[in-house]
Amino acid sequence: MAQALLMPKATAVWLVDNTALSFDQIAQFCKLHPLEVKAIADGEAAQGIKGLDPISTGQLSREEIKRGENDVAYKLKLSEPKVRVPDSKRRGPRYTPVSKRQDRPNAILWLVRNHPELKDAQISRLVGTTKSTIEQIRDRTHWNSTNLTPMDPVTLGLCSQIDLDLEVEKASKGRPLPTAAELGATLQSANETEFLGSDYKREEEKEIDANAVFAKLQSLKSTRNEDDEDDDRF
Repeated sequence: MAQALLMPKATAVWLVDNTALSFDQIAQFCKLHPLEVKAIADGEAAQGIKGLDPISTGQLSREEIKRGENDVAYKLKLSEPKVRVPDSKRRGPRYTPVSKRQDRPNAILWLVRNHPELKDAQISRLVGTTKSTIEQIRDRTHWNSTNLTPMDPVTLGLCSQIDLDLEVEKASKGRPLPTAAELGATLQSANETEFLGSDYKREEEKEIDANAVFAKLQSLKSTRNEDDEDDDRF
């Protein structure tokens, strides 16, 4: 993998401010246009960018800068990195350890039952299997179909929960939204509304009965007061 300069503009700002390198040398090293480097030197560009010292980041040595300052035609070269980062390999089918390969049919059965929206290619990526094996498990033509038990591939260690969630999210993007019936939002039946009406009437009757009781108590109280007055007279 070819080496790349970190933060080219910030490096160019530092080189303009701290070295005697020409605009062409800085432009060549930072992969910028010479006019852009001139604009940085004139304060017309990169005003809010803080300079990055390429010496402290290990991308350029002091000796290399001196060579460039002494020879205008010299082209600066990136220093060799102290740590080599391996190139990322092209992602292919997931490798499954031999000890866990016997669990793949159980994981496929779990995915087929619990996530029917997943395509065969997605299941193949998750557990590292073939399309023919998935079809056999779907059609129950697998040689060991009678002994298969659905098992979560995450629990089995065949894939991570993040990978599973990503594949499910991808498969669900094109699906239509659930209907009201699927969500359980249904209208109330006529019988239920009748019961609601009768309950309301009963509550209203209770209020009327309570008012009648209070009125009766009030009348009894007034009658008792009149009797007490009559007793006092005698």
